[in-house]
Amino acid sequence: KPCPLCDEAKEVLEPYKRRFILQEVDITLPENSAWYDKYKYDIPVFHLNGKFLMKHRVDIPKFEDRLRKLELQNE
Repeated sequence: KPCPLCDEAKEVLEPYKRRFILQEVDITLPENSAWYDKYKYDIPVFHLNGKFLMKHRVDIPKFEDRLRKLELQNE
């Protein structure tokens, strides 16, 4: 903290919150040191369903496409 890019990302993702569960990970905590080592210069980072999706900013078309594909798989 502070993380203006994280705040911006949460704001952009707000309209989608009924379609997925947002799990925030504070990479500065000792138990998340592996994430810190991997992403300390690239926050925020987004994974969807356990797979890397994007970093720095939300790519809405990419996010919507992947989310829609996941929803179709789970029908």
